[in-house]
Parts: sequence; C-alpha cells; structure tokens
Amino acid sequence: MIEHFLAGSATLFGDPFTIGVFIFGVLGGMLFGAIPGVSMLTLCAILLPFTAQLTASQGVMLFAVIYCTGTYGGAITAILFNIPGAPENAPTAFDGYPMTQQGKAGKAVGAAVLCSAIGGVASAIVMMAATEPLAKWAIRNIGPPEIFALVFFGLAVASSVGGKTMWKGWMSVLLGLLIATIGQDPVGGINRYNFGFADLAAGIAFVPSILGFFAVSEIFVQAEKKAMGKFTAPKVGLSFPTFAEIWFHKIAVVRSILVGFFCGILPGIGATLAAFMGYGEAVRWSKDKTSFGKGNIEGVISSETANNAATGAAMIPLLALGLPGGALTAMMVAVFQMHDLEPGPLVFYNSPDLIWVVFAAMFYANLCILFIGLLETKTILHLLKVPFQFLAPLILLLASIGSYIGRGLVLDVMVMFGAGIIGFLLRRSGYSIPGIVLGIILGKIGEQNFAQGMQMVHYDLLTYLSRPVCLILIIAGSLTLLSGIYKAVSTSLNSKA
Repeated sequence: MIEHFLAGSATLFGDPFTIGVFIFGVLGGMLFGAIPGVSMLTLCAILLPFTAQLTASQGVMLFAVIYCTGTYGGAITAILFNIPGAPENAPTAFDGYPMTQQGKAGKAVGAAVLCSAIGGVASAIVMMAATEPLAKWAIRNIGPPEIFALVFFGLAVASSVGGKTMWKGWMSVLLGLLIATIGQDPVGGINRYNFGFADLAAGIAFVPSILGFFAVSEIFVQAEKKAMGKFTAPKVGLSFPTFAEIWFHKIAVVRSILVGFFCGILPGIGATLAAFMGYGEAVRWSKDKTSFGKGNIEGVISSETANNAATGAAMIPLLALGLPGGALTAMMVAVFQMHDLEPGPLVFYNSPDLIWVVFAAMFYANLCILFIGLLETKTILHLLKVPFQFLAPLILLLASIGSYIGRGLVLDVMVMFGAGIIGFLLRRSGYSIPGIVLGIILGKIGEQNFAQGMQMVHYDLLTYLSRPVCLILIIAGSLTLLSGIYKAVSTSLNSKA
C-alpha cells in the first residue's frame, strides 16, 4: 500500500498542471462549501463539462478533492453565523454558534479545522487499506432495513438535544418528521400535503428549510434583542483549542471516525447522516447531556470529525463496486464515463494509477484543511466585528440567493422565510430547532428505506426484524427512548415532591 501511495503522490506532484488542478480543488471546495446554498455540488456541476478536457485521473481527483474540502467549508459559517453551508454542517451549528456567542469562536473554528483534518485523514488511510473488502461486506449485510433502523436509532438519541424539556425535544423531532412527509409518497407516488402547489411534489428542499430555521430565525432573534436594547455583539475570540482540550475528547474523535466511516460506506447515505449520528452518539455517551446545544465543544468535534470521515468511505462503494453513494459521487461516475471508464472492481486492475492518484489527493487535501484552515481562521473571525445592522441584510441576501439557486423556485425562498418565522416562534417557546432539522433530513431517508425494506420482506414485519443488525439498532433505539421517558418522569416526580 505504501509503495502505491508513494507512486500516486509522485504522479500527483510530478506535473505542474496537475498540482494546479489540485490547488484549485482545495480552494474551490472550501469557498463553495462556506457559501450558504451554493455548495460543492454547485461547483462540481459547473466543472463537469470541463473535465472532458482533463485526463481521467485529473478529473476524478478534482472532484474527490472538492468533496473533502467542501465538506469542511460549511462549518465556518455554521459556527460564526448559525448558517450551515450544507446539511452535513447543520449539527456543527448546534454548539458552534453558541460558542461564538460566548466569545469562543476561535476555539470552535479551531476544533472544526483540526477534527475535520483528523477525520478526513483517518478515513483516507482506511479507504486505501480496505476499499474492496469493506465495500463487499457492506453490500452483503447492509440494506434498506438496516438503514431505516440506523435512522430510527439516530432520531431516538438526538431527540433530547436543544429542547427546554425532553417532551419539547420529541415534539420538535415529530414536527420535522411531519414536514418531511410533504411531497410524494415513496411507494405509490401520491402527492401528500402539498396544498395545491405542484412545486411541492418533490417535498421541502433541505437547503431552504435549514437556512430558514437557522439563519433567518437567528436574524429575527437578534433583531428582537436589538429592538429591546438587549443585543450584545459577539466577542471575537481568537484563542484556539489547546492540545489538552482536544486530547480530553479523544474518545469522541475515535468514535466519530468509526460512525462517519460506517455511514459513508452505505450507498446513498454519506456525510449528512454521519454528522447527525456522530453528534447523537456524543450526546448519548456524555455524562452532561444538558450541555449540548449550549456551547459544548464536543458537539463541534463529533460532528466535524464524522462528516469528514464519511468522505473517504463514500468512495469505497464507488470505486470497488461502481455504486455512487450520493450526488457528488454520482457526478464522478459521469467523469469516468467521459473517459470511457466504468468505476468498479476492474478499475483496480485496468487503471491502478488513477486510483492511487485519487487516494493520495484525498489524503493531502485533508492535510491542507489543517494548514490552510488555521491560517485563514484569524482573518475570518474578524467578520464578527461587522455591525449587526450591516451584517443582517447581507446574511438574508445570501440566504435568499442560496435558497433560490438550488431549484430556481421562488417557492423555496417563501419556504425559507416561513421556516424562519416558525423557528423564531418555536425558539421562544423552548422547542428544539436542531430536532426539527434532524426530523426533516432523516425523515425522508428513513421513510424511503422503510418502504423499500418492507417491499424486500413482502410486508412481513417479523421477517424485517429477523435481520440481526436491524434488530440490534431498533432495540437500542427503543431502550434509549424508554430510558429518556424514565428520567423525565423521575425528574417530574422529584420536583413535585
């Protein structure tokens, strides 16, 4: 493996033009990942026709590098302004933005930079060592029933985050699940709850809802404080997390790497579920669950480690079996086909040079996150000095553009502002915005896989539960829910006594 890696590195850095493509991918991914609504997918869609002019290894390598750095880029705006650059950065905002409000923005961004690099590098190493066997295991043992069970477990764990009470946390998740049902039924294709809008047949888009619940509602909250004379500008904290602080959370880092890699290897799942699952596991294993959502650095560490650990894993089903794991890896299939190649096991025999150039590029791209991220952090943090009355309209403008550009629908901008108003009112009542967003994003994934799983077992629920991985996850999720109920009831009885 080391010999192949060194050969791939030599090919990557042996040609000035290839180096230029690599640098463009690193910087472009970070930039587009940080702009709300204009994600790394937008950049890849623009670049796709131009990859025909590149060699096959340069084209695939470019998209792989953008995938790595773009996943990290959205963490910056999530932490500083409560605007996740992409769905996989949403959990980062849960604790990253409260840290910014407490004057700890430097620590939050520093943790995101460091843990993104750690998660990405670890994933790249495992990807190089175990692509083929791991992909074959996942395809044999993980199907729609297991993915549904994983979503159920994730919802059960994370439903306690951010709500004033456990009951309000659950109600928030259920509201998100209800919103996720808008659109077409995944089995019969029947329209549900679209209120006569044909454009809602595809459901509520992720980006407008996330921008509304996070960015727009936050603007309303801060505007209300300013009108009442209670507004305080966030402090520009430039202190980075110390080695001791990161080392204290070493178990969370390792756990999130494993969670991210497991989620990334599942076709169609990728970094979004990895981020939520990594965050949820941090909450589940913490002794102080109430600190999450209020500025716990472990939330940032777990989310960013997991979503970047998923990037290398997502390449495994693509390269080993020819199965794209998401929208960006699907675009990579198009790059392969432009050069008369098909991703899959034969690529390892027919084009080993291409594979190892991509592996080496992803490894170095994750290292670049560390060095470039730390260099740019102090400059980025000074954006917090911009007065609110100038910053708020700019954020609303960027959010509106980001909502519209995805599908070109004015309806998405309306959804964003509607979500912002609802989020503002619910936050005042103690409900959980993270819970709502969690329900929206994971609800669609869960429903789709539940429907597919039931079709696989001919609608026999006992057969559905006979699958070992599925059964273990459902039992674990049920026990989590029951323990939450027990604690809530015990707390209520003790307070009355």
